[in-house]
Amino acid sequence: MGNFEIEKAPISGLYIITPRCYGDERGYFMETYNSKDLSEAGLDMKFVQDNQSMSAKGVLRGLHFQKEHPQGKLVRVIRGRVFDVAVDIREGSPSYGEWFGIELSEENKKQFYIPEGFAHGFLVLSDIAEFCYKCTDFYHPEDEGGLAWNDPAIGIEWPEVSYLDGKALLNGEVEISLSEKDKKWPGLRDPG
Repeated sequence: MGNFEIEKAPISGLYIITPRCYGDERGYFMETYNSKDLSEAGLDMKFVQDNQSMSAKGVLRGLHFQKEHPQGKLVRVIRGRVFDVAVDIREGSPSYGEWFGIELSEENKKQFYIPEGFAHGFLVLSDIAEFCYKCTDFYHPEDEGGLAWNDPAIGIEWPEVSYLDGKALLNGEVEISLSEKDKKWPGLRDPG
């Protein structure tokens, strides 16, 4: 489809988008977003906000969502690599509580579209990762919700994560780093 290869992920609504990259000895060029190409593939989202973050190895951000102002997100990595995860929290969905994860990196240049109705998070696998994403609604801090990253009811298989003496470690050496807020999110089936 135009300048993008667009694949449906195993959970309905999720898409993996790979831009066509044109390169030579001088470097490369690619379109990272084209509303016409995405619309032709049935992705008619309207983005209102762009965000970028930088995180160190072992940082886990998520699993986040907004309750009354849900956001669709088109995410990508411009430096380093992450394992990116979406969890279906759409009431009545046949895949409610299921997750899908994909490695995003500066090398593979893949993008991941996560529509409204999913919790989202990522784990940084490289020394540093710069993460960019477009959102279909504005950020409303008072509307934020989240799920525990290690909720056994969801069962996300985070790559390269092991446990030692009650600590979660990346590659057996770097402790998983969470914000204070992310340490307190409930599980999928917990009240609240």
